[in-house]
Amino acid sequence: MICAAIALIATGWAFAGGATDSVPASVISAVVSDPARPPTDTVRDVDRKPAETLAFVGVKPGDKVADYAAGAGYFTRLFSGVIGPEGHVYAVVPSALFMYPNIVKGIAEIQAYAAKHPNVSVTAASALDAARFPEKLDVFWISQNYHDLKDPFMGPVDMAAFNKAVYEALKPGGIYVVVDHSAAAGAPADVTDTLHRIEKSVVLREVLAAGFKLDSESALLANRADPRTAGVFDKSIRGRTDQFILKFRKLLQ
Repeated sequence: MICAAIALIATGWAFAGGATDSVPASVISAVVSDPARPPTDTVRDVDRKPAETLAFVGVKPGDKVADYAAGAGYFTRLFSGVIGPEGHVYAVVPSALFMYPNIVKGIAEIQAYAAKHPNVSVTAASALDAARFPEKLDVFWISQNYHDLKDPFMGPVDMAAFNKAVYEALKPGGIYVVVDHSAAAGAPADVTDTLHRIEKSVVLREVLAAGFKLDSESALLANRADPRTAGVFDKSIRGRTDQFILKFRKLLQ
């Protein structure tokens, strides 16, 4: 199934709605260079490549976007700038993450931002309930947290149910983007907990099983020099891990 999805991309087969996945480069440039962005965000730009990432994702003015496990709001603020007043960003946090002080601090920062930006709302709920929204979405985004869903402190989450919830949350033609730290081929299942990594093939298998099709993938955050044997917070590799970006699409029904 995975090979078939990749073959469709290689032959140039276009998913319904794919032609609209573009946003003027000037819009992205203005958002990324906005002097109002906090230094805690801009210092991470070298590693996160926000302009290229936003262009790849295809978030557009007016879009409804979920930033799942939004952290301190790095992508929430970028999405908010791109979608404009007609769009909306749902910054959501699985309640299990509140055990971490940095998450509590980060949510407070997003709430302060949302107080001045009505196109952003902040909610917390169980992992599955956090993937449900009051309206259909154009984009569901999860960055560096898909692997967490598999860990004991998160439940672990029923991944089939989670990906089905994401599928139901999206409009026909909507996209689901997963960014995560790459694990070595054949890594044990608990690598999600021990090293905070996951094999790309695991994500592909689970998301495709929910009914999505692989639209494309990006090597923007790839790093072949990462041996993928150290934890992502290890000083030897922190900020420079090998990461994959997978873009899936819900087809028109």
